[in-house]
Amino acid sequence: MTTSSPEAVKKLLENMQTDLRSLSMECKKKFPPVKEAAESGIVKIKTIAARNTDILAALKENSSEVVQPFLMGCGTKEPKITQLCLAAIQRVMSHEVVSESAAGSIITMLWQLMENGLEELKLLQTVLVLLTTNTVVHDEVLSKAIVLCFRLHFTKDNITNNTAAATVRQVVTVVFERMVAEDDRHKGIVEQPPPVQGNSNRRSISTLRPSAKDAYMLFQDLCQLVNADAPYWLVGMTEMTRTFGLELLESVLNDFPGVFLQHQEFSFLLKERVCPLVIKLFSPNIKFRQGSVTPSPGPVEKPYFPICMRLLRVVTVLIKHFYSLLVTECEIFLSLLVKFLDGEKPQWLRAVAVESIHRLCVQPHLLRSFCQSYDMKQHSTKVFRDIVNALGSFIQSLFISPSQGNPASANTPAGGSVSVGQTGAQSGVGAAGSSGGLTPQAAFEYRGTWIPLMTVSVQGSAKATYLEMLDKVDPPSIPEGYAMSVAFSALLDLVRGITAMIERELAKEEESAATRMRDPPPREPQSQSVDQDPVPQLVWDEMVSACWCGLLAALSLLLDASTDETATENILKAELTMASLCGRLGLVTPRDAFITAICKASLPPHYALTVLTSTTNLSNKTYSIQGQSVQIISPSSESHQQLTAKNIQCMRTLLNLAHCHGAVLGTSWQLVLATLQHLVWILGLKPGAGGALKPGRAVEGPSTVLTTAVMTDLPVISSILSRLFESSQYLDDVSLHHLINALCSLSTEAMEMAYGNNKEPSLFAVAKLLETGLVNMDRIEILWRPLTGHLLEKVSSATHLPHLLFCQNRKISPSFSTGSHEALLLALLRRRVCQHPNSRMREWGAEAVTSLIKAGLAFKHNPPLSQSQRLQLLLLSPLKELSNVLHADIRQKQLESVLQILQSQGDSLGPGWPLVLGVIGAIRNDQGESLIRTAFQCLQLVVTDFLPTMPSTCLQIVVDVAGSFGLQNQELNISLTSIGLLWNISDYFFQRGETIVQELNREEAALEKQAREKGVALNRPFHPAPPFDCLWLCLYAELGELCVDPRPAVRKSAGQTLFSTISAHGTLLQPPTWHTVVWKVLFHLLDCVRKSSTTADKEKIESGGGNILIHHSRDTAEKQWAETWVMTLAGVARIFNTRRYLLQSLGDFFKAWEVLLAHIQSAALSKNNEVSLAALKSFQEILQIVTPVRDSEKPDALVIMDVPALVDPVPPSGPGRPLPCPDSLAERLAHYEGAELQQALPHGAVDELEDSALWWSAWNTWYRTGTDSTRAPGTGDKPAFIPSQPFLTALVQIFPALYQHIKPNFSMDELGKLGVILQGAVSVPISSDASPFILPSYTEAVLTGLQEAVLTALDVLQKAICVGPENMQAMFPAILDQLLLFVEFSCKPPQYGKLETKLIANAKYNQIQLFAPAEWVALNYVPFAERSLEVVVELYQKTACHKAVVSEKVLQNIIKTLRVPLGLKYACPSESTWRLAVSSLLKVLSIGLPVARQHAASGKFHTMWPELANAFEDFLFTKSTAPDNLSIQEFQKNESIDVEVVHLISTEILPFANFIPKEFVGQIMAMLNKGSIHSQSSSFTEAEIDVRMREEFSKVCFETLLQFSFSNKASTPQEGYISRMALSVLLKRSQDVLRRYVEDERLSGRCPLPSGQRMKLDCHLLRQQVTEIIFVLKAISTLMDSLKKTQPENVDGNTWAQVIALYPTLVECITCSSSEVSLALKEALGPFKDFMQPPATKVQNGES
Repeated sequence: MTTSSPEAVKKLLENMQTDLRSLSMECKKKFPPVKEAAESGIVKIKTIAARNTDILAALKENSSEVVQPFLMGCGTKEPKITQLCLAAIQRVMSHEVVSESAAGSIITMLWQLMENGLEELKLLQTVLVLLTTNTVVHDEVLSKAIVLCFRLHFTKDNITNNTAAATVRQVVTVVFERMVAEDDRHKGIVEQPPPVQGNSNRRSISTLRPSAKDAYMLFQDLCQLVNADAPYWLVGMTEMTRTFGLELLESVLNDFPGVFLQHQEFSFLLKERVCPLVIKLFSPNIKFRQGSVTPSPGPVEKPYFPICMRLLRVVTVLIKHFYSLLVTECEIFLSLLVKFLDGEKPQWLRAVAVESIHRLCVQPHLLRSFCQSYDMKQHSTKVFRDIVNALGSFIQSLFISPSQGNPASANTPAGGSVSVGQTGAQSGVGAAGSSGGLTPQAAFEYRGTWIPLMTVSVQGSAKATYLEMLDKVDPPSIPEGYAMSVAFSALLDLVRGITAMIERELAKEEESAATRMRDPPPREPQSQSVDQDPVPQLVWDEMVSACWCGLLAALSLLLDASTDETATENILKAELTMASLCGRLGLVTPRDAFITAICKASLPPHYALTVLTSTTNLSNKTYSIQGQSVQIISPSSESHQQLTAKNIQCMRTLLNLAHCHGAVLGTSWQLVLATLQHLVWILGLKPGAGGALKPGRAVEGPSTVLTTAVMTDLPVISSILSRLFESSQYLDDVSLHHLINALCSLSTEAMEMAYGNNKEPSLFAVAKLLETGLVNMDRIEILWRPLTGHLLEKVSSATHLPHLLFCQNRKISPSFSTGSHEALLLALLRRRVCQHPNSRMREWGAEAVTSLIKAGLAFKHNPPLSQSQRLQLLLLSPLKELSNVLHADIRQKQLESVLQILQSQGDSLGPGWPLVLGVIGAIRNDQGESLIRTAFQCLQLVVTDFLPTMPSTCLQIVVDVAGSFGLQNQELNISLTSIGLLWNISDYFFQRGETIVQELNREEAALEKQAREKGVALNRPFHPAPPFDCLWLCLYAELGELCVDPRPAVRKSAGQTLFSTISAHGTLLQPPTWHTVVWKVLFHLLDCVRKSSTTADKEKIESGGGNILIHHSRDTAEKQWAETWVMTLAGVARIFNTRRYLLQSLGDFFKAWEVLLAHIQSAALSKNNEVSLAALKSFQEILQIVTPVRDSEKPDALVIMDVPALVDPVPPSGPGRPLPCPDSLAERLAHYEGAELQQALPHGAVDELEDSALWWSAWNTWYRTGTDSTRAPGTGDKPAFIPSQPFLTALVQIFPALYQHIKPNFSMDELGKLGVILQGAVSVPISSDASPFILPSYTEAVLTGLQEAVLTALDVLQKAICVGPENMQAMFPAILDQLLLFVEFSCKPPQYGKLETKLIANAKYNQIQLFAPAEWVALNYVPFAERSLEVVVELYQKTACHKAVVSEKVLQNIIKTLRVPLGLKYACPSESTWRLAVSSLLKVLSIGLPVARQHAASGKFHTMWPELANAFEDFLFTKSTAPDNLSIQEFQKNESIDVEVVHLISTEILPFANFIPKEFVGQIMAMLNKGSIHSQSSSFTEAEIDVRMREEFSKVCFETLLQFSFSNKASTPQEGYISRMALSVLLKRSQDVLRRYVEDERLSGRCPLPSGQRMKLDCHLLRQQVTEIIFVLKAISTLMDSLKKTQPENVDGNTWAQVIALYPTLVECITCSSSEVSLALKEALGPFKDFMQPPATKVQNGES
């Protein structure tokens, strides 16, 4: 119910009337005037109530009359009446019905009561009601009321004093409230502007409104009173205290700051009165130094606690509200505050000063204003900085000053004992944490000083204790730790306040910036913003710059000293907040400093000092991650690293900082991560899969003491660590780069420390690089190069980080474009992680790189990886870089990754194939087998599964890689398998040829276009061949390189593959490409193989590795290379054979042919039997190409000529020459070059002249080869090499095939050359080592292969001559002569130069002396010579009548040749020889003698006859003796041969004596004579004598003699001559035998009796002689009979004389003792009876 409601008014009227009645009653007796006044007042009230509707207004109007009775009542001074009146007056005042005059009356009445000391409390109450309920009191009345209250304040009654004090305070407040209300009422009313402040006088208050004037006067007088001056307005003041005045001033300033700020008059008062007053009153506090002796005579006034405390409160208010008005004054006040914290000031003064500062610290906007007003102004005190620094110094002083804290030894809380080795409080916490369950008091402890921590205020509020002690007069005793606690709170509130404020403003700024970016505002004139406030950023920067040093010093000290978890948490939070703020503002140095402090606190004591001091110096990182830091501990401390709970708490803060504020850390990541790395190492966390850290104690490292609490925290810490790096995905790009660079730097340091150090290195950085990379795959391009660049190519952070710092400070995003960053990385290249000598470091480097690559490839990129060639190459390039690492474990990791990538992403590699293939192919021979095996697995996978998926341009790389695996020498099987892969690749080329051609041609066109644009020539291997052909050529080149590998098995396999590939797929090549194949592949290969083969080592190889034994034919490098040479030459020859018509179209085929022949010749003349033989086989192969035209004319020419099959014959080709290839050459060629096919295929278009040149070139090669290989060694030469029989055989076997091509122009010169070679070939001896394998046993009449080949060659030649033209037939004599030369070998083996040879029978097989020189054995030439003789006979039989044969005296040569074996007869090496010679002679003579007789007149045979006679002579009367073991049958058989010869003489020679020279006939007769007499061997046994006397031969001879002696018809003189000659010879022979017999008979009778043996021999001889004499005697008998029958005129006189001369000899024989002789003698003497008388008639005159 309000005072103006009807009910209230009604009640008021009633109450007033009641009060008046009561007054009337009380004064009835003593004070009648009062009673009357009261009664009239009742009437007055009733009248007013009756007459007025607005009763209150009427009451107020008549208030002087209404209150008069009560005033009179108070004047009675009766307590009861006074109380009643005052109560009534209060009631009237409460209803605001008091007028100004009435109020004045009331105040006057109250003043009187006050002076009389009556009802003092009621008085105060009444004044208060009057002033609070009404605004009618002004000016002097008001001042009087206020003075009244002041007067009552200084009475002796405490209750009155206090009540008055409260009343004064309220009244002062009311005065100013009135002014505020008055201002509010006049707000908006335009007033005359007040005069300028500078001209105003302190009295000039005319511009103020009434209430303002009252307030002004009141405030002015308060200042006067405090200053101990007389008041201007409060007249009547008798007493005043400064303390009360200061309190009143403070309350006014604090409660009504607007008044002073809005009214210049009040502002003036502040400046002119309040501030000087405060400064004056502060004087004693400023000058006082605790404990100092004053030199001046006058004592210095001591600081007075009540005044000082109140002054500080006033100052606090002034600063809080009026710093903008009182800039200079506030600067002074703040400086004073700072000074009051000095250690020399009294403890209570410091306490209240720190409380005052605390009050400022909770007002961040105030602090900001200080910064703007002072710190940012030139030549101004850095007030804000000084405040913060003062707080810090104050805190430090508390620890240093012994009086401020207590020694720790005395005051250590329970369980907080400090060990000797532990300096600082960290250890204390650790110890306390494990004590017996007592919660220690929160405290700070530092260097022996222990200061407890008290709860002084709620966070964010500055609840002071001593500033509120307004009732204390004496300085209070300050509890221990109070000042520290307040300072600590002040610090924390300051940090919280300014960071919260700046961050709010930052957020707004960022938001508005974002809005401006979205909706750019319209441009405004520049001039509008000239006079604005400083840029917020500058203010923020200045605030942080001003305070960070002091804050950091204080917080670091407190953190070090804190023993309370909550306090530690608060400190850490403050440091973290500051670090984050500095980071956001880009203030690098303070940010790093705060982070360093947290980092130091996270590590055990002493541990961190060296580490983090050197870490902050970013250019000089010499600290270690592990072993070193343990040794850095000061000598006084123990070597244990005790990790306390506080360390863990700090670590969590550090993790929180990194996790929540990573974006602003920038280069501070280095500090954070370095610390985390140390902690991880101390905690024994090890990196696991994906880089996550798991607990696992290191075996080595410092002996870290981990408490149970810490151990339980390990999994949590591990997971926080992981989350920290997982959260890197939320960092912006620049921050992410800072993180990565920091990790890279850490890794670099870890590596540097791990050099030459066997301790386990720190893998933290590498593991976290991996983890960071894995969670940031979505922006892999940004971080890829620095990340992998470090892991591969170590980046020097010292150069890189300043670049980032510079960018960060300038608010520039560093240019991390791929190109520039790459260049930077390359410039800073230092060392490679993966090449580190420490295996763990390497292993993790490789693990990180490969995991990142695999993750990058598997990540679902947008756009997909397959569509981004650049990204794919970026991801794969580090994999390629790993190939440069020499360590096997890294390469193994790399290759395993490649295998996994192939298996998972092989189908989508696309443009990445070259890199992947490069990795697979980066093998070296110094790598181990397992590496090469892994790499090869990858290659096999590529070839088997991925060839169709890769670009055709990569196929050449596949070929190169496969080739490199072939060339590696670690694993033979891989080399061989890789050759198989090359074959598979060639098959793939063949099958997908058209697709590959199209792709390659497209690529080629693009490359050519690029080359043209750049103005350079297209550079690729084998250019300008078509790209597909180049692919083939690369394949051939790789195989060609493998064909000269040092390992025989590889060479063999590669060679087979190369030639098979060319054979199978060569038709895919364009014809011009064959030029390259021939010259750059095939001939180049031949050159290389020949060179290697000729220079190969001849040292014996014991084994082929392991336990493999090597065959003797391959036990030297030379022999192994020989095999390669063989295969290569054969392969090239085969290609020439099968592709001749294609090659011939290339233009330089003749040159190529010559080169091939030169290679064949070179190989054929090599000293290696295998090579030389194979060369000839190749020669044979190329000769199988028959000239097409002639071939079609005579399809079976070779068959007719009976040319023997060659070794390994090539299948013949028919007339149309479809070459025997799996693919049709015609089809392929038509596909590529249809027009050239017509020219290439030989339908009569092949130039015969060119063919002829080719074959004659081949002939020359053959001739040179034959000449060089069969040339006999000269005198004194030690033969270096003698060709083998198979070689010579093959050489000779070539001739028939070659001859088919050259026979039209084959002349005598060539025949002569052929003869030289054939003779040389058969003359070559063989080694006795080899002879058992080549030669038949001596008794076997078998030809060797060589001999057969020689005869075949001649046979082919003579058959060709037979059917050839006339001029060719002139060669017969030469052929026969050649054959006769061979016939001579039967008895006289040819000599091979001066080489000493042995016959087979004499050859020793020296098997004991293994190294004795091999003996050379002459071949068994007998079968060869005999076969040659047979050929001679056959040929002569065919050609005897040929004029060339006649004129060249062939028959004489035959006889001359046969004379040797005939003469040797039994001395011939083989019995068959002379037998064949005889039979051949008989055959030849049977044909040749008629021809000789036919040409007798020409004289062409004159020289033959003596030769023939000598041949007969040598044979029939041989000087050789028959072997002793000759059987009777054989003897008789031999005798029959002699008889055959005599028979020939009797039938073919003697009957034609008239055509035969006489000398020859004489020789024949002499022979017959000789043969007719017995000639026996002395070795006959008695039983054999009859048989072995050649009686049959003698008989035939004699009969022949007789036959031609008594020829009845001498038709020609020549015949008579033969008869006479025969008779004469016969008689002479008889005479000789008889005489010898008579002589022997005579001598035998004189001999003494011989011994038994002698008798036996003599009997035998005698028997022989008897037989002979008997035969002669019988012959004489026969002769005599013949003479009788012959006409006397036919007998020559000389003959008769010889017959008669026989008689005496016969007579002498009659003394013989042999009855057989006697009987024969009788028969011989009997016919002489007819000659005992002269003949009956004489020839006279021609008649008988």
